[in-house]
Amino acid sequence: MTHAVIIGGGVAGPAAAMALQQAGIEATVHEAYPTGADDVGAFLNLMANGIDALAAIGADQLVIDHSLPAERVEFLAGSGRPLGAVPITGTARTLTRAALYRLLHDEATPRGITIHHGKRLIGLSHSGDTHVTARFADNTDTQTDLLIGADGVHSTTRGLIDPAAPAPRYLDMITVCGYTHHSPETTPVGTYRMAYGRRAFAGYTTDPDGTTWWFVTIPSRERSRTELAATTSQQWKRHLLELLARDHTPLASIVAACDSTIIGTGAYDIPHLPTWHHHHAIVLGDAAHAASPSAGHGASLALEDAVILAQCLRDLPAIPEALATFEHLRRSRAEQLVATSAKMTGRAIPGPLTRRVRDALLPLLLRGGPRNTSAWLTSHHIDWHIPVTDTTSSATTTE
Repeated sequence: MTHAVIIGGGVAGPAAAMALQQAGIEATVHEAYPTGADDVGAFLNLMANGIDALAAIGADQLVIDHSLPAERVEFLAGSGRPLGAVPITGTARTLTRAALYRLLHDEATPRGITIHHGKRLIGLSHSGDTHVTARFADNTDTQTDLLIGADGVHSTTRGLIDPAAPAPRYLDMITVCGYTHHSPETTPVGTYRMAYGRRAFAGYTTDPDGTTWWFVTIPSRERSRTELAATTSQQWKRHLLELLARDHTPLASIVAACDSTIIGTGAYDIPHLPTWHHHHAIVLGDAAHAASPSAGHGASLALEDAVILAQCLRDLPAIPEALATFEHLRRSRAEQLVATSAKMTGRAIPGPLTRRVRDALLPLLLRGGPRNTSAWLTSHHIDWHIPVTDTTSSATTTE
């Protein structure tokens, strides 16, 4: 194999291109947006396993240098009562989604990786068992040895690989986020405060420069991406202040102080995708196993995918064998994350009785010690130099 076309220039796409290049395989990235998917106001966490995956391709320090630490989470009840705190294991970082896209693009380009913008995939076809042709909305096409769909939860590639693929499951909630330079409440650097309100789950963290980043997760009917994009910052603000009005946490005052762009994103997941690959095309990251944002591990898992797929293609002689091995190595872990995150989503905005039980039990659980229930996620380590040999071997170790 000599060349791959990657669909999607978000998190997994450029990382996969760099990993493939390191494996001796040329890759080009094709991004639908004309310049870049700049989700102004949206931010994410990269957990220790995500930073570890970046380290395997020599891109970890770049992200660390342009992000803020995430070291501790404090929990508040809607009454304002502290419920306890837990440490975040390992090196975890917070940054805007747009900044992560930009950093990965800026790292990929000097390495000689080409990123084409304005290339929206509309079709693919296979040439026997050796090549695949991608067709784009601008009336161009390209033939390649392998097509990789890293195009997110609403992936076009997924439906082209398997027209019967299940649609993403809407989780009946929207996450609204923004930032403010004038927050009346801040956190110590590296600390998140999460608040279980009566009608919303919310959180915030403060950058060393004084900027406070915040999110509010709210119950909502499903809205199209067009409808979400058309909702103005003032409309979001009014709605959030109404939902937060009965809580005694800092979130209402933080949202009220926000003078930046506020955006909302629907929460979806994919509990089980039967078909990840067909012939010489495959999906990875959110396109294969999107998780709700509750666990904060989606981007990190996508980075793992990018590196491990490159290892499989490096070490196994035939593309179909490499793709099958990749799926074997990744499916169980990915689906476990999706299930874990879905459970966390269900606990975020429960009914009154469940809320009272949760607020009574959570301090006791947290005082019981730092039982790190996410250790299986964050301790995942990729050793680039361990070869992949068959579908029962693993290029990764868990410590």
